Amino acid sequence: MIVWINGAFGAGKTTTARELIELIPNSTLFDPDAIGGELAQLLPAKQLAEVTDIQDLRIWRRLVVDTAAALLAEVGGVLVVPATLLSQEYRDEIFGGLAARRIPVRHVLLAPAETILRERIARREIPPETRDGELRVRQWSYDHIEAYRTALATWLTADAHPVDTSALSAYGAAERIAEAVRTGAVEPCDIVQTPEPTGETVAAGVLLFDEEGRVLLVDPTYKAGWEFPGGVVEPGEAPARAGVREVAEETGIQLPELPGLLVVDWEAPAPPAYGGLRLLFDGGRLDGAEARRMILPGPELRGWRFVTEQEAAELLPPVRYERLRWALRARERGAALYLEAGVPVG
Repeated sequence: MIVWINGAFGAGKTTTARELIELIPNSTLFDPDAIGGELAQLLPAKQLAEVTDIQDLRIWRRLVVDTAAALLAEVGGVLVVPATLLSQEYRDEIFGGLAARRIPVRHVLLAPAETILRERIARREIPPETRDGELRVRQWSYDHIEAYRTALATWLTADAHPVDTSALSAYGAAERIAEAVRTGAVEPCDIVQTPEPTGETVAAGVLLFDEEGRVLLVDPTYKAGWEFPGGVVEPGEAPARAGVREVAEETGIQLPELPGLLVVDWEAPAPPAYGGLRLLFDGGRLDGAEARRMILPGPELRGWRFVTEQEAAELLPPVRYERLRWALRARERGAALYLEAGVPVG
């Protein structure tokens, strides 16, 4: 398993993690900062200049998952990971990737009072070889306090097991965490485990509409970004029936009949993803009572909302939005469309 120690920059995560591996038998420290350091040497300077935070690079998030999984396969036991995650999307992507590899994550939050946090940032020891200099490192911590406050107010405390470290040393905090892990007070994150595909897949999504003609989008816990209700078609399963099944599992809505096809979209392989066929079906309009009865399973979906086409453009990745856009046109015309990477063909 993984014990992920989260918290604001300067909260003492790495120091606490070093103490924790002495208290949890067969545990190993994995600091994702090492990946950031390597990427700074490997990636072109132009690409690095396009982001202000190394976490904004998808390759960083992917390597964190892959490295953690490889380390656990090699050493076994418990991996202790001290790393600040203030973006819920990035948390979803990383923890979802670990869940796909059947690796449970126990998420712990170091939560000192803000006055104490600021004092610790001011006293924080900065390695002399730090390239950016002591002042820049401290300023980075101060600049991200607001993002930490926002995460606390919106999702972080509901997701992680908080440990108030205001009056605790690093060793005292490690003792609290070790005890919480031992007793089960900090439970594995409640996130669906979706095995990673080993080849091209067929996925079926279903568009559901409210009385105003807005389309339903859902927010998965196990990956970043909004999606349509639906999922991967199981071997031997008809795609339309897979869409009906997924809608029932994800929302509790039982569609009375098989939905009609709107688009077939071929998604090209983009390593490490395999691509495959993506189908969108028309699930029809839900009345107000049906929408109010919607139930989302906690381990799989965090939220849902009905959106206009314009609002969907802001929430969906570009190719997924194009798939929706053409599905809506197909619905208006009453004829299904064939797409490749979101673009009509033929």
